[in-house]
Amino acid sequence: MIKGWTAEAMNTAPDSQNQIHGDDIARKYGFKGGLVPGVTISAYLIQPAVDSWGMDWLERGAAHVRVSSPLYDGEQFTVNITQEFKDHYKAELARPDGTVSATADISLTGPVETAGTPPVRRMDQIAEKDFIGPKASFETFKQLKQEGCLAFRYRWGSKHRMNAYIENQALMPELLRLDGGGYANMSFILGCSNWVLASNAQMNPWVHLETRSQNFRAVPADTRIIAEMDIDNFYEKKGHEFIDVNVNLFDEANDDCLAVIALRAIYKLRGM
Repeated sequence: MIKGWTAEAMNTAPDSQNQIHGDDIARKYGFKGGLVPGVTISAYLIQPAVDSWGMDWLERGAAHVRVSSPLYDGEQFTVNITQEFKDHYKAELARPDGTVSATADISLTGPVETAGTPPVRRMDQIAEKDFIGPKASFETFKQLKQEGCLAFRYRWGSKHRMNAYIENQALMPELLRLDGGGYANMSFILGCSNWVLASNAQMNPWVHLETRSQNFRAVPADTRIIAEMDIDNFYEKKGHEFIDVNVNLFDEANDDCLAVIALRAIYKLRGM
């Protein structure tokens, strides 16, 4: 049986360059305070998969998560399992007033659209440490779509600020705890897609909306990761400007594919 869970949310990025996670800018756009990152909300919805399927899910599981409304630091949340099948489940994350902040479809084997042979590393040019991308715009994304994006390096380990997605780490699966298996959690893995996008084009503030992800290998401590990205689509809707990107994560040591992620975000909020 897949079990839901409840805990207090943690803002894992209060000092992020994306100031939607800080109180001042978030309130300017009508929120009560800094937003808990979408990748952290996603990790809350995915945790029952790691609890139930363990390494099997870290090695081959898939997730489709949609974030629809804010979750705030310190708020009590509940992950409810709404449907359960042999190898996948659907879930929702609810705030104390019953508002559903996000929904998820989590699979052990991966949906048709993401399953299959893992992609091969393209050997995209890796950005220098001091690289500063151009400001996000239709023109910027058109150029990146035509000419290609830069790749970026990340490293999973205990010192990373996303090493936990909840204050009480005892509530996390043992495989993901620093005093347990030490494998990368999905807040970090999905976070790589956010960071590579925001590094290729400067966005502030911006909002993570949705990811479709497929794991191909668990990520142990001290793994050096190369993130390659390409632009799928960018468009305007109801005054917001949206971006869809595809991100592939590779182990720099041997070019093994670790995960693939399709990310949708609002890179320019209405009124900016």
